[in-house]
Amino acid sequence: MAAAKRSAGILLYRTSGGVPEVLLVHPGGPFWARRDAGAWSIPKGEYEEADDPLAAALREFEEETGTALDACELRDLGEVKQKGGKVVSAFAAEGDIDADNVRSNTFTMEWPPRSGRMAEFPEIDRAGWFVLDEAREKLNPAQAEFLDRLLERLS
Repeated sequence: MAAAKRSAGILLYRTSGGVPEVLLVHPGGPFWARRDAGAWSIPKGEYEEADDPLAAALREFEEETGTALDACELRDLGEVKQKGGKVVSAFAAEGDIDADNVRSNTFTMEWPPRSGRMAEFPEIDRAGWFVLDEAREKLNPAQAEFLDRLLERLS
């Protein structure tokens, strides 16, 4: 049996008026265009089992947001397993970026299906800052565990 796919990402947080907020990203492409609740994610991406999850998280954060982070500022939030079996590793970092100016890399796929036409889409089409209750509604349900782990580390 094939090993589960693995992803690593960064949960960027900031405090606004004494209340923690987290940066989430919405996947780009036509399949996700009209989905909101449960569709958002931490900026993350896949990596091979032999790769370092921290290095993958830093690489993917930069690819998806256009912003590089320093590895020494990251706190390990552990892993969760998503419904489809993918294992996601996350790291927390305090920081503040302009969500409206996030620019991600792109991917190419046939669209519309069976049309023979290839189209390019951003890997993420938008980003936003959310208080934890709202983030919990937006996030892929398995990733909501990272919010609880972040709160534990902040207290």
